[in-house]
This record gives sequence, C-alpha cells and structure tokens, in this order.
Amino acid sequence: MKWKKLVTLGCIVVMTVSSVTACGSNTTENQTVEATEQSEENQSDSVIVQVTAVEGDQITADVGTLTTASADASGNGAPGGEAPGGDDSGNGAPGGDAPSGEAPGGDNSGNGAPGEAPSGDAPGGDAPGGEAPGGDDSGNGAPGEAPSGDAPGGQMPGGSSFEASGESITFTLTDDTAITLEYLQGSDEGTADDIAVGSVLEVVLDEDNQAVSVTVRNLNAGGGFGGSGEVTNGTSANTITEDTEVDSETYTSTGDDENALRVDGATVTLKDITIEKTAGSSSNTEDGDFYGLNAGLLVLNGATATITGATVNTSVTNGNGVFSYGEGTVVNISDSTIRTTENNSGGIQTTGGGTMNATNLDVETQGNSAAAIRSDRGGGTVNVDGGSYVTNGTGSPAIYCTADISVSDATLTANASEGVVVEGKNSVALTDCEVTGNMSNTYNGDSDENIHCIMIYQSMSGDADVGEATFSAEGGSITAKTGDMFYITNTDCEITLKDVAFTLANDVFLRVEGNSSSRGWGTEGANGGDVTLTADSQEFAGNILVDEISSLALTMKNGTSYEGAINPDGDGGTVDVTLDDDSTWTLTGDSYITSFDGDTSNITANGYHLYVNGEQVL
Repeated sequence: MKWKKLVTLGCIVVMTVSSVTACGSNTTENQTVEATEQSEENQSDSVIVQVTAVEGDQITADVGTLTTASADASGNGAPGGEAPGGDDSGNGAPGGDAPSGEAPGGDNSGNGAPGEAPSGDAPGGDAPGGEAPGGDDSGNGAPGEAPSGDAPGGQMPGGSSFEASGESITFTLTDDTAITLEYLQGSDEGTADDIAVGSVLEVVLDEDNQAVSVTVRNLNAGGGFGGSGEVTNGTSANTITEDTEVDSETYTSTGDDENALRVDGATVTLKDITIEKTAGSSSNTEDGDFYGLNAGLLVLNGATATITGATVNTSVTNGNGVFSYGEGTVVNISDSTIRTTENNSGGIQTTGGGTMNATNLDVETQGNSAAAIRSDRGGGTVNVDGGSYVTNGTGSPAIYCTADISVSDATLTANASEGVVVEGKNSVALTDCEVTGNMSNTYNGDSDENIHCIMIYQSMSGDADVGEATFSAEGGSITAKTGDMFYITNTDCEITLKDVAFTLANDVFLRVEGNSSSRGWGTEGANGGDVTLTADSQEFAGNILVDEISSLALTMKNGTSYEGAINPDGDGGTVDVTLDDDSTWTLTGDSYITSFDGDTSNITANGYHLYVNGEQVL
C-alpha cells in the first residue's frame, strides 16, 4: 500500500504501546519531573479500542480489552511457515520471530495448515516457520509456506482477540499523532490509511481527547512459537575452518541441531562430496529457517564455498540442503543433486545477507514449507542458472523470496503449492523459465483465502522490509493448474512481463485486493495492493480484478495483446490503463476503469462496453 506520511514524531517517541517519553535532554529537575508526569498521565489514558467509524480525522470506536490465546497441549500452534500457507521464514506466526516453519500442518505433531506455514511445518511438520500463504518459505502466514499449527479457535499461539466492554469513544487524529503499525514481530511507522473500520488500536489520549499516539495492533503478534532471539547455528559433525580443497569426501550427521558439514570463514573448494543428514531433531524451527541449524551443509561467517558434483540428502526437519548465511558469505554450487524429505527443508537456502550462485542443479523437496529455492530473514542475493527445481509439499513454492532472486533457463515446478511467492521489498526476475504452480490448499483450508500461482504480499512478520516488491518475467512460460494467475495483497509491487506464455486455470489473470487480516497481513480495510503492471510485447488473457482499497496502473505496449475484462462487476479501486498505438485490447465483458490513455480504436468491444470514470466510451 502507499505509505503516505501522516505524522512527524517530533519530540514524542513511542517507547512502548502505552507510554511516551519526551525527547531531547532534560536540563533541569523540573523538566524531568514534568516529562515523567506527562508520561504517567498518557499511560493512564491508554485505551484498547476497535474502530467502528472513520470520518476524516475523527475516529469512533468501541472500548474493550484484548484476550491472548495460547497453544493447546497437543502442540497446535500458530503458523510458522511459508505464506498462506506459510513462508520459508516461518512468518505468519505470532510472537518473536515470525513463524518459520512449514505450512499448515505445521508443528512437530503435524498440526497445522497447508502451505509453508508461519514458522512451523505443514501438516505433520514443525511449528511456525514455514513458507507462504499457503505458506511461504519464510514462514509468513501467506501463501506458500503456511502457518504451522492451529491455535485455539484458529488463532495462532500468542494471538489475541478483542472483547468489547459496551463503552464507545470518539477521538481526533492530529498532525502530531504518532501512528505505529505493529508487525507479527516488531513495528514500523504507519499512516492514517492503516486505520480502518475493524482495526484494533491502542490509543494514548491527551486531556482534549486528541490522540497522542496510536498503535494499530496485530492480533497475531505476541508470544508463542518463535526463534531463540539470537543467532543460533547449532553444532556441526564436521567443520572446515581453513582454506582447502576437498575431493570425494562423505560427511554425515545424526545429531540434534547439527550440520553434517559446516564451512566457517574459509575459502573452500568441494568436489564430488556427499552430504547425508539422516537423523537429528531441530530444537527451534525458526532458528533452522533463519540461521541454518540442522541443515545438511551450512556456509557462514564470510566463507566462500565452491561446490561441484555434490550429492546432498537430508531427511530431518530443518534439513535445508545447502545454506548460505550472513553478509560476505558466498556459495557457488553447480552440477549437484539435492534431495530433502521433511518439513522446513528447502533445497538451497539464503538468509542474513548471504549470496547463493547456483548452476544446473537437480533439486527436489518432499516436505511442507520446503521451497526449492528459499530465502528467509535478512534475505541476500540468489542467482540461479539452469537446472530443475521441484517441490511436492504444501506451502512449498518453487521459489519463496525474501531476497533478490534471479533465475534463468530453469524448470520450476510446485506440485502442491503456488509457483512463486515474493514477500515485501524484494524481487524475483525470471528469464526463459518454465514455471508451474498447483496450489492445492490454503491455511486451515480457509475458503476465504485465495488460490493462485504467483503471490506477492507483505506478511508484516518482520522477515521482509515493507516496500515495493518487484516481479519480472521474460520469455518462457507460467502455468497455473489451480486458482488465479497473480494475487497481490497488502503491498506495493511492480510487475513487468515480456513474451511469456501464460496458461490459466480459471478466468482471472490478476487479482489485487485486501484480505481479512486473519493471518496478520495488515489491517482489514486498509491492506489492499497498489500495482504497476507493464506488459511489453505480451499476449495475455483473463479478467483483472482490483478491489476498492487497491489500485492498478496498467501499461500495454509494443504489440501487446490483451483479451479480458477489468472489474466487470463495476465496483473497484483506481485503475489507470495506457494502451499504445501498437497494442490491442479485446473486451470479454463490460469493463470499468478510472482513466484511459490511448486510442479506443485499438479496443475491440466484442459486444461489451468500456466505462471510464463512470462514462461509457465504447
């Protein structure tokens, strides 16, 4: 969404959700006492409310309390895997680090939703920490790797619910109101656009009933299954710390939280090695997703590992095949085979600012929240050239992205998940790739969640910076076997398409809309998408749907041909269409847009009508 700045914090900085402290240095005892008294006064005026009406700067809300949910004894918990169904980082789960496990179905007991669920494994997997909606690799409760365990009542552990007291208040936002947006973990500056009917707020009021500070609460935030709070790599059965070359060695591990091989701070060449991680449990799924605990091969602390002809097999939770962690760390891997069988076990994983360069790999994963090309908290850079990347678990996209990922001349197949998930201010660039997505389910099988092939979203877990996501594809093909082709929610994004062969599963090419916020993806009513889509020399078909809290700027150029309808029901958000003289649009239904730049002679009405800003032009 567009982050229009509403507030200047000035001399008031929110230190907690319920107290404020004067900024600047207090030079006298009187000033100190005054600041303390003001803080105490504001503290006493803190109130939890749920918004019932927004009229300009006037907010009307029900007063109430928050009740925190906790996981039940069976171990059912919040998501923690890849997006909706979860993301690789395990986002989507409450409390502390976002879930990082696999999709629903995600705790060690196997409880959870589909997809790489927040922080936990998918069904039968570990707790939150998995991949996107459906689950994303980060464990963000979004598509892809979904949450990994269900909390009571469908809430994630540590999640909260609002209970009204019967009292109502009206207060005013001012230019000095500090608005904070709460993530699943952490917070950031928000705007008035984040306050909508249904939002739960923690408000500090002054004596004039003006808001000093407003925190838009994320009811899925809070305790529950989370990371250790510090970098925890576990141990290693074998560690290389000196520059060396190794040929035809076998490295094994059966220990808990243990890598079969670790390259620590050294420059190493590994040729024709074998990695076997056959046993050993993971004590913390998010630490496995974020830091490489229990991975087959972990490279860290600025090391450079050049790997050719390797065979990597893991059969444990968090058994990521090859893991690059940390700034300055580089993994160059080519002509190698990677197989993983359990949840939260991606093929190649990159976090903490590491770099992964992969050439001609044969990667296949079986578990939930187990993207073949996976990134998580801290992101990094991933370059893939050639090879085959196949996933078979729920919430396990072929790519789960919280990094800058470019892939060329590769086959990317997700047999039970979306094909690609991009979270937050990150990017995926595809060149001449064959992508297939077959998302089979969403978190807990919730029929309100979207089924799709490509998802771009922001989980608010803290695993990916808020900002504009980027997706580009040139050449190759993208096939959706189920659901919509593209689904965008709770983020800004830029999509560029050129000469891609699309095969749709239904009649929706692009859906841009808000969500219920049940997974913590923003605030319902204020969590739509803002999309810029450029189609260059592109043939595509299918409807485009943009809801009232979202926007689309669509440019078709250089011989692009589009066959479809835009918002055929007549309702929706801002849609601006630019059609150059070399491009055409054939209507398949009445279409309603906000503005049109082009020649209507390039539009074939086909018996339907085009309305621009409410006026029929065709």
